[in-house]
Amino acid sequence: MKTNRVKKVIQNGNIALGTYVSFADSQLVEIIGISGFDAAFIDMEHTAFDLGLVQSLIQACDLSGITSIVRVPDNDEKLILRILDMGAEGIVIPHVQGLDGAIKAVSSVRYPPMGKRGGAGTTRAARYGSVDWHEHVKESNREILLSVMVEDRKAIDEIDEISQLEGIDLIAIGPTDLSQALGAVGPSDPRLMEEIQKIAERVSRMGGPKLQIPMGHPALPLTATDLKRLGVGYTHVAPAAPSLLLKAFTDKVKQIHTELKR
Repeated sequence: MKTNRVKKVIQNGNIALGTYVSFADSQLVEIIGISGFDAAFIDMEHTAFDLGLVQSLIQACDLSGITSIVRVPDNDEKLILRILDMGAEGIVIPHVQGLDGAIKAVSSVRYPPMGKRGGAGTTRAARYGSVDWHEHVKESNREILLSVMVEDRKAIDEIDEISQLEGIDLIAIGPTDLSQALGAVGPSDPRLMEEIQKIAERVSRMGGPKLQIPMGHPALPLTATDLKRLGVGYTHVAPAAPSLLLKAFTDKVKQIHTELKR
């Protein structure tokens, strides 16, 4: 298994950058790689992506030299196994719902003795049986990135315990769901930033996983400097491709209408 680019950037003390694969087309992954990002974020929670497409997107990440990070829709060990066997280098699990959910996440992603991930020697992840099995297990446990999303009160209350679990690389904050959990009315609500600051301090104090917080998210428009100050190790950079394309098209149409006085 190749070195995980995102984990290497984090280990070097920098913020790894990914962005959203929002179109069902592997060419977007290639563009993300050419642009200089470290990762492509393949979201199965809020898209209609099926397994065949996800595998194609993972393959495109490999060819582009960037890390494939897949957010699964739920903490489902069977689905996580299938995604990992496709060769995904990173897994994001939403709504882990506290320490028990985080323990389950580690168990699903890591091979024994760290976890209970099932083995099959001829998968794409194992290069179809062309690599030594024991080496594959060791490299997978070392290189695969695991991010668990803290999005509800129970997970926030147990974040110290979650941060001490072996096998977790990132603790992710979903601004929209966290805002709802706090009853915050928008990015200007001071409760949201206050809670994030507390989370950042607690995670930093544990000295284990780094934080994952999006950059430029509408519900939490943080800059790169803000993220560095909070101790973030990886970020999804917004806006996503549909928003960029919509703005570019809208601006172009307005420009033409103005020129034609239409």
